[in-house]
Amino acid sequence: MSSSKRLFSLNPSFHHYLALSTGALAVLAGILHYIISGRADPLHCNSLLTRGTWLDENHRNWQPDGCMLHTYQSKDTTSCLASRRVVFIGDSVTRSLYFHFMHIVDPKLPDTPPDDDHKHSNYSFTSDSVTRLDFFWDPYLNTSGTLSLVHGHLPSPGVDNRPAILVLGSGLWYLRYATTGGLPAWEANMESLLESVSAAQRKPADEVIILPVEDIVSSKLSPERAETMHSSDVDAMNSDLHHRINPPSPAIYSIFSSSPAALPVSLPLVFNKMLDDASTQDGLHFSDDIVKAHANILLNLRCNHVWPKTSPFDKTCCRAYPLPSFLQLAIIVAVVVYGPVMWYLAYTRNPTKSISFAGEYRPAVVFGLSIGLIFIADRTGFWLKEQKQFNPWTFGFLMLCSLAAGLTTVKRADKDMGFLNRDQTDEWKGWMQVAILIYHYLGASKISGIYNPIRVLVAAYLFMTGYGHTTFYIKKADFAFLRIAQVLVRLNLLTVVLVYTMDVNYLSYYFSPLVSMWFLIVYGTMAIGSQYNDRMPFLLSKIAISMGMFTWFMTETWMLDTVFAFLEQIFSIHWSAREWSFRVILDLWIVYFGMLLSIAVIKIQTYRLTDHHLWPMAVKAAVVISIFVLLWFFAFELMQESKFTYNAWHRYISFLPIVAFITLRNASSSLRSCSSRAFTFIGRCSLETFIIQYHLWLAGDTKGVLVLLPGTRWRPINFVISTIIFIYISNHVSHATGELTTWICGNKESSLPTSTRNVTRHTASSGSSAESVSLATDVHTSKDGDSHPVKPDSPVRPARRWVDRLADGTLPQREPGYKVWYKEAGWIPGVKAKLVVWIGVMWLANSLWAST
Repeated sequence: MSSSKRLFSLNPSFHHYLALSTGALAVLAGILHYIISGRADPLHCNSLLTRGTWLDENHRNWQPDGCMLHTYQSKDTTSCLASRRVVFIGDSVTRSLYFHFMHIVDPKLPDTPPDDDHKHSNYSFTSDSVTRLDFFWDPYLNTSGTLSLVHGHLPSPGVDNRPAILVLGSGLWYLRYATTGGLPAWEANMESLLESVSAAQRKPADEVIILPVEDIVSSKLSPERAETMHSSDVDAMNSDLHHRINPPSPAIYSIFSSSPAALPVSLPLVFNKMLDDASTQDGLHFSDDIVKAHANILLNLRCNHVWPKTSPFDKTCCRAYPLPSFLQLAIIVAVVVYGPVMWYLAYTRNPTKSISFAGEYRPAVVFGLSIGLIFIADRTGFWLKEQKQFNPWTFGFLMLCSLAAGLTTVKRADKDMGFLNRDQTDEWKGWMQVAILIYHYLGASKISGIYNPIRVLVAAYLFMTGYGHTTFYIKKADFAFLRIAQVLVRLNLLTVVLVYTMDVNYLSYYFSPLVSMWFLIVYGTMAIGSQYNDRMPFLLSKIAISMGMFTWFMTETWMLDTVFAFLEQIFSIHWSAREWSFRVILDLWIVYFGMLLSIAVIKIQTYRLTDHHLWPMAVKAAVVISIFVLLWFFAFELMQESKFTYNAWHRYISFLPIVAFITLRNASSSLRSCSSRAFTFIGRCSLETFIIQYHLWLAGDTKGVLVLLPGTRWRPINFVISTIIFIYISNHVSHATGELTTWICGNKESSLPTSTRNVTRHTASSGSSAESVSLATDVHTSKDGDSHPVKPDSPVRPARRWVDRLADGTLPQREPGYKVWYKEAGWIPGVKAKLVVWIGVMWLANSLWAST
């Protein structure tokens, strides 16, 4: 029984029922949300203006219901407000909002009135982006200048300086000074203003915003203010505004009926919901953080829809998802329907075959339908997206729950499974992946003490790349093109398909490109002069030269810029050399440390150093040193000023905690013989979980979280439901991708060489020869003397372990379902021909994409 099935001993199909039922619940929730509220507010503008909650206690992260709020900075406002005019008119509350808004547009401008003696004055500033920001003191909204703007009269005939945003705020002064006429006068004035806006042939501004009357904290008001200003009056005024701007529907059941058209005015009633009684000193004016959040909502309301419709799609309030281009839509349709069409063609050739999906058809069907679901999740509004929020208690709780799941599923083998055996490396990848997923879900990247260890976990994946592939090439001595194709296709198939279907940059899925690049570097290093790989000075010299040359290449930025410029010119590939350089240099040497450890382990096994009488003492010393190294590392990384300070040290020290962990994990035969089934299960689909999380567990290309059940209060339940669906799909996509890799790359007719005590010449199927290195025993050797075939460890490996089947020569023959594309006696293209065709197709797609 497989490890994934043993997790559910009550019923082998329990996980299928659980995942499918939660998936059905998520789909039903999406449909009901659209019917009830999504149809009336598809862009979530109403949610932005009326509903939300604080995710933190410091009033820094406001969450509108069901959409992601963008935190605007000065550079973000240029495309929306450059060379435009923004006008605020009103009282002291409006003035405070004006200064915070202006400070976001240009941080060099003041965020408070520069002169306290002239608070009741007009202000005008111009930002670096030539945005003119005006404030007019008019607490009653009845001056001639205000009325002129509201009626849309331009001060200079023939010159269109109509504001991009017009903000009007009033009400409190009508309550404070009864001589103004009080509530009746306010109502009459607001009715007149709203009628003027509604009757104007042209809106007075791109976005007209009337601020709600701000809630007051009566207990903190001065006696004079408390005498005339009452919360009940404020509530009545805001209710009147709401019903004037958004007339209620006359239908009793208005879900399926259309409401009367609202006035072309926005009323952010949510401003009052954002207030906190503890954040005001005078009962009227609130803290800078809250007012800044108000200003940020205005920017999201006006500017989100003018942002380029490109990834990341992390601004989902008042912003529509772009329709896919014809080419993108064609690719999506082709990927989704390929499997079902293939099944149908095979079925029509053999009608007696069972209509149920057989194994040979399932990979393409599962893969295609999963891509379709991923697209729906993160490129449509069917499900909601919300922001991340880090909470140390939640982070600790999830980590402890994951640890408990890992420990309760520990299994013990009957014998020593050997150093860094397959189950152990899968387990290692599994718990690291769980930690990285929790880190991403909670947005913990800003916490230096968490970011630094996570960087080491990413380095550990790359370390295993160097270790696993070096072990393979030393022990198997196979440098044929077939394995290169299999590894690269396996690593990149899902990523490349998502690049085209989700319209994202390939380098944004940085793990697949990183591992692919390092695999090619390891291959090149080991393949050059491979017949002399058994000579240690030569092998170490090759690694040192490779390390030096690659370091030189990455530090000379012009070389990478030239390569990326060439790719853009010839293949229409638009990659950021700066971003890629950061990713690579951060872990510049860790793969080489993995290669060196692989050589060291093989030599230890070759000379049987584990049988030496001093070996137990050496192990004990290594354990003690490893404990001190780990303690030192955590103390060191916690003492760093910021994660940027740590990044400068990372490439020099990351190998220390990795080697220390490996030493402790393999310190005894008992530790080597046990592994966690839960972590092993996750480890075997770690590539898929890392990639699919971008869109199906997280959202907005990792910038937010996916919300399947509407409502921020249901976030814990959402976490459980989305996790079940996410892990289930990742596992099945892992299986499907492994099988599709086998189909794309074909099979190898002869088995690969195995390590023996004598050096033998092996001729690979491609015709190239390589020399097998003489080894006394395999790396995976138990203490009782039983040897196990080498199973090269790499950072990603499907549950079907196609590399092992390749090494053992037991790859299955091409499934009959795929023969619908070929005649039995017809020409079947080889792996090189297939890859050339696919590269040509991608080149053509890139060229056409650039022109759309």
